Amino acid sequence: MELEVIVQISNKIKSVRKEKNLTLQEVADRAGVTKGLISQIENGRTIPSLLVLIQIVKALETDLDDFFNDLNFYGKEGKILVQRSDQYVKFEKEPASGYQYSRIFTKKFNACTIDIVLLEIQPGSEREYVQTEAFEYKYLIEGTVTYIFRDQTIELRQGDSLLFDGRIEHNPVNRGSYPAKMLVIYFFEE
Repeated sequence: MELEVIVQISNKIKSVRKEKNLTLQEVADRAGVTKGLISQIENGRTIPSLLVLIQIVKALETDLDDFFNDLNFYGKEGKILVQRSDQYVKFEKEPASGYQYSRIFTKKFNACTIDIVLLEIQPGSEREYVQTEAFEYKYLIEGTVTYIFRDQTIELRQGDSLLFDGRIEHNPVNRGSYPAKMLVIYFFEE
């Protein structure tokens, strides 16, 4: 299954859950899975099995046909794709205050899918270490960010970039006085 479809499914689960004012725990209890699994699925950090996906859709009290009806499985775009800034989709990768992600573009190319995101980190924002099943490229547009890995710390300033295996635990922290903005490109291998 292509990552862009998985992202659509993740976004749809979160959207329906929020529309119905359900908590992660309520959906997890109804689906017979953990709250952490629902969070990871919603944030694109893990792919649910077909059985778990069906349990989640049922837990959302949504008809399966309705759930999948507006998902684009075919990618009928042309060779030139334009994504306007007002079309960026805001999302939360993990529960953390002060981190605002905006998905710019997700597309499969041959054996690799790229996901391009704009991340804004507020001053003083901190969270737990995270991992992503992708290589991550970061370009700091404005501000400063400290990238904390288990065995090293890297300071980034405006214009700096960083490429690493997202499976390495990491935590970007804004210790500055102003919001930091960075372009993030995830490279997911097939």
